[in-house]
Amino acid sequence: MSMEKEIRIYDYKLNELKTYLFVILFVAGNVVLPQLCHLIPNGGKILLPIYFFTLFASYKYGLKVGLMTAVLSPLINSLAFGMPALALLPAIMIKSIVLAFTASFVANKTNRVSIINLLIVVLTYQCVGTLSEWAMTSSFYVAIQDFRLGVPGMTLQILLSYLLLRKMS
Repeated sequence: MSMEKEIRIYDYKLNELKTYLFVILFVAGNVVLPQLCHLIPNGGKILLPIYFFTLFASYKYGLKVGLMTAVLSPLINSLAFGMPALALLPAIMIKSIVLAFTASFVANKTNRVSIINLLIVVLTYQCVGTLSEWAMTSSFYVAIQDFRLGVPGMTLQILLSYLLLRKMS
C-alpha cells in the first residue's frame, strides 16, 4: 500500500460563499480544539492544537482559506480566552502564516498527500517560527519550546492530517 495518495486541492476564490463557510468551520475548530487541550496540564504547549486546522485547511482548500484560518484563529483565541497571551501572539501568528503558505505551496506543487510532504510542512513552519521567535525574544530556550515540548503535537498534526486528507481524497 502506497504511503502517498493523489489529492484534489480546492482553491476557492474570495468572492465565493464557500470560502468563508470553510474559514468559519476551520477557525471554530482552531478555537474549540485548543480549549479542550488546555484541560490537560501543558496541553497547549505539548499538543500545539492551534495549528491543526490551519494545516488541514491550507493543504486541502488552498492559500486563501488557510491564510484566513491562520490569522483569525490565534486572534480570536487570544481575544476571547487570553490564549495565546498577547506577548506570544506575534510568534504564533508568524508560525500560522508560514504554515498556511507552506502547506498550500507543497499541496499545489505535489498534488499528493504523504507523510513526507506533511513532515516538510510542519518542520518548515516550526523552523521559520523558531528563528523568528528567537529574533523577537533573544532567548533560544524560549524559541525552541515547540521542539522541547511539542513533538507529540507535531506528530499528531502530521498523522491526523495525513489520515484525514487521504480519507477525503
